[in-house]
Amino acid sequence: MPRFLLSAATAGLVFACVSLPAQAATDIQWWHAMNGKRGTILEEMAQEFNRSQEDYRVITSFRGAGNKAVTKAIEAIRGDGQPHILQVPDAGTGTMMQNDENIIYPLHELMEEHGEPLDTEAFLPAIVAYYRDAQGRMPSFPLNVSTPIMYYNRDVFKEAELDPDEPPTTWYGVAQAATAITNSGAAECGFTAAKPSWTLLENLSAVHNLALATQQNGFGGLDAKLEFNNETVARHWDNLHIWQGSDVFRWSGADEGSNAEPMFYAQACAMLLGSSAARADVANNASFDVGYARQPYYDDVEGAPQNAILGGSSLWVMRGHSDAEYDAVAAFFDYLSKPGVQAKWHQKTGYLPITQAARKQGEEQGFYKANPGASVAFEQLTQKPPTDNARGTRLGNFMEIRQVIIEEMKAVMDGDKNGEEATDDAVSRGNQLLRDFEADNAEADNA
Repeated sequence: MPRFLLSAATAGLVFACVSLPAQAATDIQWWHAMNGKRGTILEEMAQEFNRSQEDYRVITSFRGAGNKAVTKAIEAIRGDGQPHILQVPDAGTGTMMQNDENIIYPLHELMEEHGEPLDTEAFLPAIVAYYRDAQGRMPSFPLNVSTPIMYYNRDVFKEAELDPDEPPTTWYGVAQAATAITNSGAAECGFTAAKPSWTLLENLSAVHNLALATQQNGFGGLDAKLEFNNETVARHWDNLHIWQGSDVFRWSGADEGSNAEPMFYAQACAMLLGSSAARADVANNASFDVGYARQPYYDDVEGAPQNAILGGSSLWVMRGHSDAEYDAVAAFFDYLSKPGVQAKWHQKTGYLPITQAARKQGEEQGFYKANPGASVAFEQLTQKPPTDNARGTRLGNFMEIRQVIIEEMKAVMDGDKNGEEATDDAVSRGNQLLRDFEADNAEADNA
């Protein structure tokens, strides 16, 4: 539409009638930590939002897997170069919740102040239980939610004369099947595991309804103490060492188990304990018939199996930007909440649907009937009401604690310690990190 602008001329002031170009879209920066197939799907989702309207534009930027994007954002804050949206792993939730309000713009405040709805009742209860604060509010947006499941090579099962429709459900059943596989020569190793702290400790504890830490695994306060040095965890780590000696199990590396998925794709290992979110990559890389099963448990532990716990990441909004830019961020989160967007994200990636409506849409579309493995993660996450031991974790410095856990677990795999020694040492070292975090935040509260 033409507008009248005041223009200065050498002969005096005159009015000039000009036609202005359309106002440029407001840009917002989204730093994420996803690569591979899932990273491509994430970037496509942002592009679809950009095409859905003309006012805002989300610009995605991959800043490294895991907590690397968080580290870069902290560095950027010092120079006023922080993004609008930052993807933070689930293990960083406790730390992010203690950040100064001048750094973090809580989701519930953002949506209310910028006129966009935020219906927490629409999210799955397990997700709300994990990501809410002490007042029941949502400070971040749950982007990708997953839980460990067991992938297995159905072709190898057949070659080893195992029933591919009856995968093992217990840990001793896994060891028995793995032995049959290696003895038959169908594969070099029975099983491997990605993300060893998450799969071989955190979810192991939850599925057996065992506490990872006091204070409801940290949800009850900063003074929580690790206490996973129990008989079941020590026994499991010792079993892994024993099984490794006969190729029943193969350690996947101390770097978050990054070798696990490649060993499964290459058919070196017949079973993989890994994230349900790997389903997109598994479908893209596996040249064999893949089966899906729930994570194993010890059937001599009373109450097992309890529900699994979620992993993944959420989106945090950073302070330091304009109201117009936060209008764009709020509109983007409203878009991400839509059932169709969530259903598509869930179905393409293997992440769980975060809303009830997205889950229902998948059922109505016949997605779960056509994709039998897609419902396994949802079923084991919701198979029982979560207990205090199986709600998740809310511990400060937990990304660093995970590295300690992996180091101690590796010491068992290397034969340098037994399970009892390693779990005791992991608890002792991890508790020092918790006390450091508690002291730092006590100082910040008193400042």
